[in-house]
Amino acid sequence: MVKMARHGFSRLRLHACLAVALAGSVLPVLAQAEPPPAAPTPVIVWDVPAFNALPDDEQGRLARYGRSVIEATYAHIGPAVADPAARFAGNNLACANCHLQAGLKKFGLPLVAASADYPAYSSRSGAVSSLFDRVNQCLKRSMNGRPMAEDDRPMQAILAYLDVLATNIPPDATIVGAGAGAIPELDRAADPVRGAAIYAANCAECHRRDGLGVRRNEAQPDMGYAFPPLWGPDSFNDGAGTARLITLANFVHDNMPNGTSWVAPTLAPQDAWDVAAFVLSQPRPQLAGIDRDFPDLLLKPVDAAYPPFADSFPAEQHRYGPFAPIRAEIARLKQARGTIPNPNTP
Repeated sequence: MVKMARHGFSRLRLHACLAVALAGSVLPVLAQAEPPPAAPTPVIVWDVPAFNALPDDEQGRLARYGRSVIEATYAHIGPAVADPAARFAGNNLACANCHLQAGLKKFGLPLVAASADYPAYSSRSGAVSSLFDRVNQCLKRSMNGRPMAEDDRPMQAILAYLDVLATNIPPDATIVGAGAGAIPELDRAADPVRGAAIYAANCAECHRRDGLGVRRNEAQPDMGYAFPPLWGPDSFNDGAGTARLITLANFVHDNMPNGTSWVAPTLAPQDAWDVAAFVLSQPRPQLAGIDRDFPDLLLKPVDAAYPPFADSFPAEQHRYGPFAPIRAEIARLKQARGTIPNPNTP
């Protein structure tokens, strides 16, 4: 945008005599466009405060409690805790089953910048979401549960924990290691049949052949899992982010089998795509109302495999790919139409 006032020319009147005097000369540039703001320097080293060194005051205790809720969600708000009013999670997973090392592992869906990133626009809801809203979306989808109120102590604790993680992260900063990574996509559909053999060889020892994981104590569900289920009634539902192939394949590649690092992955990218396809081909809880997600269908992720879709590709291709043809059609539709309203969104 041209900022004339910055140079003192906002009320300049060029009289005829001045125009004559300057005729034939080279006029100076009276105003210049503001240069685009410099992109923030990516944060490579995450300067996270030591939680055990936080003050022994209300905020310090609340943040440490929040860390415990992230690491052992099932024990605090799971479906088997003693107080029925505290049963916000609908399964016995922990937030740390997806946000590895309590949100501190690079490309393990880290949480270190979450507090700095919100509020933010959510294409899934079509509105600006607070961090409180985002946590409740995780409860609803990944934990297959119900929302907490903002003044519920576990919610306050989670938010306090996330605030401490982001203490030294500038707002809207780009952190190196965010998300789950970005392995090359396949030019074919991911193959769940091929993925079954990869699962048997690399995943079944921990998550079991039936995908139902290993409980710490079969008689006490509120003790959670030593190895979480990947499908079945106590797993994440079909509205979760990890129920989308791109997220899950990258997560698997950079973190699995357990102990793997993105620096030295165990699985080849094509194996990660196929084993993720196998996991997502298995039954899991169904979230009611997900057909109302994404009020603008052109902003729906290409691997969100539940209708309605803006494009003409079948749900099977949205589930397993290849995704390049879908992206190309979405780009054409954006250029031609701008938006495509979701008919199911109120």
